Amino acid sequence: MGVAIREGQGSMLDPDPSIMMSGSVADPHAAGFESLFVKYYPRVSGVLYRLVGDRGLAEELANDVFWKLHRQPWLAESDGNVGGWLCRTATNLGIDHLRAAARRRHHEEAAGRQTAGSGASPDPLADVLRAERAGRVRAVLAKLKPTHAQILILRASGLSYKELADSLGVKLGTIGTMLVRAERAFQKRFRRLYGHEEAI
Repeated sequence: MGVAIREGQGSMLDPDPSIMMSGSVADPHAAGFESLFVKYYPRVSGVLYRLVGDRGLAEELANDVFWKLHRQPWLAESDGNVGGWLCRTATNLGIDHLRAAARRRHHEEAAGRQTAGSGASPDPLADVLRAERAGRVRAVLAKLKPTHAQILILRASGLSYKELADSLGVKLGTIGTMLVRAERAFQKRFRRLYGHEEAI
């Protein structure tokens, strides 16, 4: 199930929620869903892009998140924390994808397969190092407790403490402590895997 994306001004992508609608816009569920889609799609796809590092994959996973929401009309129509549910669902899907990708890489390396990137770059070494560092960060995130990975990803995506509390369903006063613990867990895991190179 995919969502058509229309190109907007500049480099921004403008989702077309009508593709995901079943029924007419007069349908209250469809109209409510469309409103939520337009409101939250940029944030959900942004969170996923930060997590997986691939715009197309992030959009595909974001579409999956909204498909899950569309199949739960009671949630979209409730006065509950839909934004928080969407962020949690997005980070869970992204983490699941990272874990699956890590397992696949492990099996490929064990089988002795190597993949080589293509494309010219002014500084190929810098590109390789950047990609390796990003891959290490994603590998560490995939091994953290989901709550630690979620709060780090959402914070890196620009959410305020209040938005983090709403998204994670916790009290605002606990966010600082949660962030510190998540950062420590990330640093510890990173150093265990990759030595004492600066993690973040």
